[in-house]
Amino acid sequence: MNNVHDMGGMQGYGVIEIDDLEPVFHHDWERRAFALIVAVNTAGQWNIDQSRSVRESLPPLQYLSNTYYQIWLEAFQKQLLATGMISELELSDVKAHTPGLTGVKARSAQQLPAALRAGWPSERPTIAPAQFSLGQRVRTIEAHPKTHTRLPAYCRDKVGTITGLHGMHVFPDKSALAVDEAQWMYTVEFAGSALWGADTTASTISLNCWEPYLIETDDVTN
Repeated sequence: MNNVHDMGGMQGYGVIEIDDLEPVFHHDWERRAFALIVAVNTAGQWNIDQSRSVRESLPPLQYLSNTYYQIWLEAFQKQLLATGMISELELSDVKAHTPGLTGVKARSAQQLPAALRAGWPSERPTIAPAQFSLGQRVRTIEAHPKTHTRLPAYCRDKVGTITGLHGMHVFPDKSALAVDEAQWMYTVEFAGSALWGADTTASTISLNCWEPYLIETDDVTN
C-alpha cells in the first residue's frame, strides 16, 4: 500500500545510522512482546503478510513516532481484536472473561518449539513455467495497491535485469488478503541511477520481485 512506512529513497529523513553494536532489544518488554507475537502467529488466525498489512495501516503520526516493537505491538492488538481472540474488555482488564476462540491452534509449552522451528515456508510446488528468464530485461509495474505489497514505491515503473529465478512462492499481495496464491519469484537487478538519478552513490540494487510485478520491455537505456 502507499503509506508512510514505504519511505525508501525518500528525501528529508536523514542518513540511516547503522550501529553494529546495537542490541536486538533495547528494553525487556520488547523481548517479551516479540516472543508473544511470534508464538501467537502459530495459532493460524493470520499470516505474515496480513500482519505486515496491519502494521502499514497504522496512522502516519503513530507509525513515525512509535519504536519498531511498539508498531508490532499496536498492530498485534488490532489483529487480536479483529479476529475475536480477545475483547476490548479483556484487553483493558488484562485477563480473560470468556472461553478461547474456537478454531485457534492452541499450542502447549512443549509443542511450541517444534511449531516455531517449522516456521511458515513460502515456497510452493512449481506448477507453471517461468514467464521470464535469466538476463532478460523487464520493467516493474506502476501500481498503487490499497493493501500490502513487496514492490516498494521507489522500484515501480523501473527497468532492470533478471539475475535469479527462485521458483514459485506465496504472492504477498494476495496473501495479505488471506488468499494462498503462488507466483514465480525473481531477483531483479537495477542500476542505482535508474532508481535515484545520476547523483546516487548506489551502483546497483537487487530486489526479489514476484511475476505479477513485472512486464516485458525492450528498453536498454536504464
